[in-house]
Parts: sequence; structure tokens; C-alpha cells
Amino acid sequence: MKKAKLLILFFIVNFGGLALGMLLMNNGPQSEWYSNLNKAPWTPPSWVFGTAWTTIMLCFSIYLVYFFSENHQPKKTILYIIQVILNVSWNYVFFNQHLVGGGLVILILLTSLIFYFFFIFFKEQKQKSYFLLPYMIWLCIATSLNLYILIHN
Repeated sequence: MKKAKLLILFFIVNFGGLALGMLLMNNGPQSEWYSNLNKAPWTPPSWVFGTAWTTIMLCFSIYLVYFFSENHQPKKTILYIIQVILNVSWNYVFFNQHLVGGGLVILILLTSLIFYFFFIFFKEQKQKSYFLLPYMIWLCIATSLNLYILIHN
């Protein structure tokens, strides 16, 4: 029962973070600013972003249930809060403020943090760490897209 409550909590926080990020981006993907950018040839269609983030947050929420159920440490809570802040703030920095370089810095920090979760806690989490793979892969793609925009605009 404890794990079910944790899963609901992480669904609320993670999907709430996605919703907040969407609000903070100020209709960014449909804005004139974004549509006029030179984007990477491998930029996926817009529907992929919603599908990817839904999958990522489902998997990440499941991972977090185990992450916080086993050997809970205050350090884990701090790392998770930093992840939420970085994830939400990218939308505001990139789409709302048009700070492409700042967005790239945020993505690099977020990617590093998720890779840290994977490698540092792998011994503790074992196979459950593979729930992070969609997040890790997507962040690598997102970082490459952001970097391309920075270089080519």
C-alpha cells in the first residue's frame, strides 16, 4: 500500500511539473519566435514530445517509488527536488525568455543529474534503474536539439 501511495504522489508531482512547465512556456512551440528558428533536421513532430514526456514520467514515477522505498536518505530528496526545478525551468528559460544558451545549460545539468541517478544508485536499484532509460535517451535528444538551435541561430 505504501508503494501505491508513493506512485500516486510521484504521478501528481511529475505530471504537475509537466503541466507547470507547459504554462511557463507561454505557448512557446507555436510562437513565431520558435517557428522561425533553424531547427535540427532530426527534430521530431510536435506530437512526439507529449508522447515522450508521458512515457518518461510514467517510467520515472515507477523508478522513484523504488528509489525512495529503499534506503531513503535526505540526499535523495534534494536530488529529486533539483530534478523537478531543472525540468520545469527549462520551459520558461527556453520558450518564454528565449534564452537558448541558458536552456542548454539547464539541459546539461538535468541530463547529468539523471545519469547520476542511474550510475550512482545502480547498485541499490539494480534493474529498476532501467526505468530511467527513456528519460536519459530523451534528454540526449533534447540537448542535441537545443545545441543545434544555439549554433544555427
